[in-house]
This record gives sequence, structure tokens and C-alpha cells, in this order.
Amino acid sequence: MANIKSSKKRIAINRRNRLRNRIQKSIVKTYIKKYSISLENFILDPTESQQSIVEKNLSQIYQKFDKAQKSNVFHKNKVARKKSQLATALSKAIKKK
Repeated sequence: MANIKSSKKRIAINRRNRLRNRIQKSIVKTYIKKYSISLENFILDPTESQQSIVEKNLSQIYQKFDKAQKSNVFHKNKVARKKSQLATALSKAIKKK
């Protein structure tokens, strides 16, 4: 355990920031799971309402990724890669329709 006052403060700040980062990562993962489920439902039943649900979920994921990137939880290249992968999956599903 640290003895210096500033070291104790840094430990507390690091703990707080680690918790924030973990929460944001968890939120992004949860939205990706919701998106995957809605995409599977769209593939099985390609209707306009299913497509709008998938697009809405994709938009929410974009928002969460951008927020996490802004607070340096994810690297900008990782965010760009994941957004591209998710959008590509949707476009492939729409073409199969």
C-alpha cells in the first residue's frame, strides 16, 4: 500500500477510472449482443419493421462507441473497425433479402 498522500489519491483515481471504463465496455458489449439478436431475427424474417429495429440498434451502438472513444476507453481505429464490421453485416443481410 502506498504511504505518500498523492500516491493514495492516484490509486483511488485509477480505481474510479477503471470502474468507469469497465462499465462503458460492458454497455457496448450489451448493445452489440442486442444488435446481433435483432440481426438474426431480421435474417430469419426480413421485414421492414425488423430492418428498422436493426438500424436503430446499430445507431445506438455507434453512439456508445463514439462516447467510449471520446473518453479513451477504446482506440479510434478499433472503434472504426468495429463500426465497419457491424455495418457490413447489416448490408450483407439486406442484400440477401
